[in-house]
Amino acid sequence: MKKYILSILLFAPFFVQAQNPARDYTNAVLWQQNSGEYRALCFQAYNFARLSLKEALWADTSKKPNCVIVDIDETVLDNSAFQGHEIKKGQSYLPADWTAWTSLAQADTVPGALAFLKFAASKNIETFYVSNRDEKDYAATLKNLQHFGFPFADDAHLVVSKGTSDKEPRRQKITETHNILMLCGDNLSDFSNIFYREQKNTFEQVNSNQQLFGTKYIVLPNPMYGDWEKSLYKGEKLNDQDKAKQRLERLKSY
Repeated sequence: MKKYILSILLFAPFFVQAQNPARDYTNAVLWQQNSGEYRALCFQAYNFARLSLKEALWADTSKKPNCVIVDIDETVLDNSAFQGHEIKKGQSYLPADWTAWTSLAQADTVPGALAFLKFAASKNIETFYVSNRDEKDYAATLKNLQHFGFPFADDAHLVVSKGTSDKEPRRQKITETHNILMLCGDNLSDFSNIFYREQKNTFEQVNSNQQLFGTKYIVLPNPMYGDWEKSLYKGEKLNDQDKAKQRLERLKSY
């Protein structure tokens, strides 16, 4: 009996760790931090962006100043260190931890992002950073971007969330003064409200707009989080254990 109890005590940390829902995301974060494939996909995205931007500029007839719109998180700044921090704490995401992370202004760059935006700037194309970071993150976000020398990292071009994650009004505001040649993001809602709105079938929306990907819309890889995951869950006020259970149930098998 004593040996049985001792075995339970010895292996208890393993069982607790194995049952921690936050660990579901371990491979995703490790892939972003360590795989050459992640870097290759980022470079591929921004190489396509450069080629497509040249074509868009050649075909441009607008009298407005040209611009590109980029998301920030996992599009120009890499927050995988924050995600790793949360996993080690046994959490999927805590708002207070996110605020603490952004305040450090220590996020690294996404491969290829800085070079592409500097190229755009050399063609007199402005960059607007349209992010769903909160206003309280504003100063630190600007500091983080300016640390790496991102072009147009200033008050006129950084647009954060003001109570809504819907980016469409902010995009429309930019169109009043600028001609948007391209949008870059890791989440489909970074491009248009036709994606994820009213629980539409995202596959159908992507299929019907396939000609825009790699041309007008440039998608960056993000295996760690995104709007796509929301469609997996049914019910309200789900905790991490509930979500982990539903993720397992949604897996395709045979």
